[in-house]
Amino acid sequence: MDRTSATTSSGNREAIEPSSPVAYFGDDEPLHLDAGIDLSPLQIAYNTYGELNADRSNAILICHALTMDHFPASRSPVTGKPGWWLPLIGPGKPVDTDRYFVICSNVIGGCMGSTGPASIDPATGEPYGLTLPVITIRDMVRAQKMLVERLGIDTLFAVIGGSMGGMQVLQWTVSYPDKVFAALPIATGARHSAQNIAFHEIGRQAVIADPDWESGRYFAHGKRPVKGLAVARMTAHVTYLSEMALHRKFGRNLQDRDVLGFGFDADFQIESYLRHQGMTFVDRFDANSYLYLTRAMDYFDIAGDFDGSLAKAFQGSQTRFCLISFSSDWLFPTEENRAVVHALNAAAASVSFVEIDTDRGHDAFLLDEPEFFAAIDGFVSSAARARGLSR
Repeated sequence: MDRTSATTSSGNREAIEPSSPVAYFGDDEPLHLDAGIDLSPLQIAYNTYGELNADRSNAILICHALTMDHFPASRSPVTGKPGWWLPLIGPGKPVDTDRYFVICSNVIGGCMGSTGPASIDPATGEPYGLTLPVITIRDMVRAQKMLVERLGIDTLFAVIGGSMGGMQVLQWTVSYPDKVFAALPIATGARHSAQNIAFHEIGRQAVIADPDWESGRYFAHGKRPVKGLAVARMTAHVTYLSEMALHRKFGRNLQDRDVLGFGFDADFQIESYLRHQGMTFVDRFDANSYLYLTRAMDYFDIAGDFDGSLAKAFQGSQTRFCLISFSSDWLFPTEENRAVVHALNAAAASVSFVEIDTDRGHDAFLLDEPEFFAAIDGFVSSAARARGLSR
């Protein structure tokens, strides 16, 4: 399969020929994976905003969530939508691009230009599919460190991210504690709960059960497992919301009808909404990447290498932390965020904590929440003063 046909079958040219800047790493610069394999060659797609100052001390790394990308403050070339964190990043905003140099890369295993299952394996000339080694959160962070160093940056002023992005933030502070001055893990946890793993497994099995999945080789067959991926997205999307928000927005309201249809079309507005979420998702995301990234989240366990002790993981850390949770988030509930805070306290680390009162669930970190933005603004500004970053 040539590059053109592979790109067309993926439905997303960005996976192979990204329109954003790309950092290439050859066979002499492999990425050492937790799976015990060296991955090379490697490419990392990324975007930057703002300018790096003279002493290279104002760099902020943004780590994206499971289904996001490296366009947090610019228009997506796939969907045409504005950046997913546009209210947060930009001139005069809490992450002020007039003041900071902001970096965001597509994670390894993703489908927006960094090496992932939709990328071309140079050994075969075809997409990796399931021949790509399993990727972990720590692998993602290793790749980000390679990119940051390629950009000539030794130490990051701050690392910020929510959900899977928050996992990356925590991993940065454990893997490279001397490289991170300030850390903002948002709506996340030190590991996935059994419930979270269960929801991910339902999604993966939905993809695998789709006859068009073709054991992960759907590109070669000119197919895409859109039905399975749509169901996976529908299931996951429910976990991003809250019962209160669902009731407020949809309740038991009927969709485009006054009486029940006595069939299996979308009688209720919530059914129509979830179907829409599923079908729009498959237009921008690769099914195999969904398998890889959910597996990476499931494997994540910060305390795993420290005899199960979170406090040991953060021992001696000089990083300034601010953790933020949301009161109605049942995917990463406040108590899981607090567990990290308690571990940081036990390790005598500098840590603050904010719980935002909202009924918007886990996805609140992507929505317009003024108290959330104010908390980030206050922490980043305080850390900048401590760092000696003048306005």
